[in-house]
Amino acid sequence: MPTKSSKPVQVAGRVNRFSYAIRNIVAEAKAVEARGQHVRYLNIGDPVAFGFATPAHLVETVARAMRDGHNGYVPSAGIFEAREAVAADYTARGIPVSPDRVLITTGTSEGIELALNALVDEGDEVLVPSPTYPLYTAVLAKISAQPRYYRTDCEHGWMPDLDHLRTLVTPRTRVLVVIDPNNPTGAVYPAPVRRSLIEFADRHDLTILADEVYGDLAYDGALALMGTFDLDAPIISFSSLSKAYLAPGWRTGWVVPGRTPRLDDTVAAMKKLADGRLCSPGPMQYGVAAALGGDRSHQVSFRAALAERARVTTERLNAIPGMRCVAPRAAFYALPQMSLPPGRTDEQYVLALLRETGILCVNGSGFGMPAEAGFFRIVFLANPRDLEKIYADIATFSREYLARG
Repeated sequence: MPTKSSKPVQVAGRVNRFSYAIRNIVAEAKAVEARGQHVRYLNIGDPVAFGFATPAHLVETVARAMRDGHNGYVPSAGIFEAREAVAADYTARGIPVSPDRVLITTGTSEGIELALNALVDEGDEVLVPSPTYPLYTAVLAKISAQPRYYRTDCEHGWMPDLDHLRTLVTPRTRVLVVIDPNNPTGAVYPAPVRRSLIEFADRHDLTILADEVYGDLAYDGALALMGTFDLDAPIISFSSLSKAYLAPGWRTGWVVPGRTPRLDDTVAAMKKLADGRLCSPGPMQYGVAAALGGDRSHQVSFRAALAERARVTTERLNAIPGMRCVAPRAAFYALPQMSLPPGRTDEQYVLALLRETGILCVNGSGFGMPAEAGFFRIVFLANPRDLEKIYADIATFSREYLARG
């Protein structure tokens, strides 16, 4: 009988290029919990985990779909009712689009992956903001494409640095990623900035990926879609039920390419790629029409709750010696900066904070920021009373951390 090999099976090299800090850091949190310490998870933007409930009419619609037997495969591009609802919503908001232009995806994440796979070849370059949402760079690593980070300026409300952006374009640049409202900073770009980004992309023949997941969660009210500033620009918009409709676990999102014929081949390519994964979860797609065409009153109270949490976050963090925090204007994220002692990194600070206080945040280098700069992301969905306690603990820890030198 032949001797069995004990040699480990080799994994693909691309895995070593792949990183997703938001979830990777959870392994250390679990180790802390195993030692008996309570962990306060401020790493993932899941409103449901903090007591915000999915609207009842959406739950009932999806439950009814299951009871009515809609539990099989659905069309790869999504059920017609969902695509029709997305098309009607975009049309009402100023972007005329037909249902056959819409794809329903397994959350915005899958939509982003479909678009990047359709647009970018190995060795091509994609302009992503710094800080960025790490899904973009994770996907680029998988397809052997290159991120080129353009600065957003914390001194000016985390606005894109257009001068820096202009220095990054090469013959291999294909795509400009715009995350507005922004994760991880909570920034909202004013109309002149949006127009400048569209003009820049047009000048360099780039496709814009407009990540608009948080567009309904700006504290002053829902934002205009980026595509409304130029209906014929090659802009692909992404959104989902996850955040503004409080249903992240349903994994239901949509992709809406603009009307320009320049995107026709891209639409066909994304649909071809979508065919290969069969479909996104079927029953949850029945919630799209109920969400976009039904009662949205929960968003008013949700925005107000987030604005109050943002105020507490900004005031308390800016009161900590050595720390500063730009006030978010949307969503439920902040990216404060700690003045670290020489030689220390943001990951060392975040891990020490976790181990000593049980507070789990994500280091800014996980979002493409310099490790020595001391940025870290906080999810501020906890109720204000809990946030006050969390920030008091961060203040005590930070004072002691800095005193160690």
